[in-house]
Amino acid sequence: MLKLHTFSKVNAIARGHTRDLRVLWALEEMQLPFQLAGMDHPAHDLNTEVYRRLSPFEQIPAIDDDGLVLSESAAIVLYLAKKCGRLIPADGAGEAQVLRWCFAAMNTVEPPLLGLMVLDWTSSSDGSCARHREFMVGWVNRMLGNLERWFAAGHRDYVATPDFTVADILMAHVLTSGVKDEKLLARYPALVAYRSRCLARPAWQRTIQAYGARVEAG
Repeated sequence: MLKLHTFSKVNAIARGHTRDLRVLWALEEMQLPFQLAGMDHPAHDLNTEVYRRLSPFEQIPAIDDDGLVLSESAAIVLYLAKKCGRLIPADGAGEAQVLRWCFAAMNTVEPPLLGLMVLDWTSSSDGSCARHREFMVGWVNRMLGNLERWFAAGHRDYVATPDFTVADILMAHVLTSGVKDEKLLARYPALVAYRSRCLARPAWQRTIQAYGARVEAG
């Protein structure tokens, strides 16, 4: 049976925003059976030679699917979609669009959001990072503005195809975990509606409730 290595304890700031949620959401949507292997991040469960064989960068999530080992959340959800034939189109053209938007979520939308988040976490209060922050905010708005236009111009419900796919799991999670200041997103009504549409799905609601009950803040 597929085993998912996921957090059992993580620092309070990250709790509820970790990338294992992407895989947990996909598994819930696909109704695939799996086992949980809980990892205690503050206790350094990820920093062992045993776990590095599953995840070279000592990160969550990782899976072991009867000997097939995979890390990186986007790679895992795409693997699961292909394996069970769910949340990804069967035709090549549709699959290509899902791949395109999975990469866009990870490589285009997430980096400026994470960059701004890290800057706000680490910058001093003396204003010395003001110019850097102005650049990062501009980068974020450029990416979100382009994504807003994609949804608004095409009257799209979902990012890659007319149906919900794994690309939406990744994009919606990026727009949730990567946005700490909701004022950044408020100026983009199509994105706000898109994120709300995805997070209203019963599978996500079950996922985040189970996560909250299981994962401790450490």
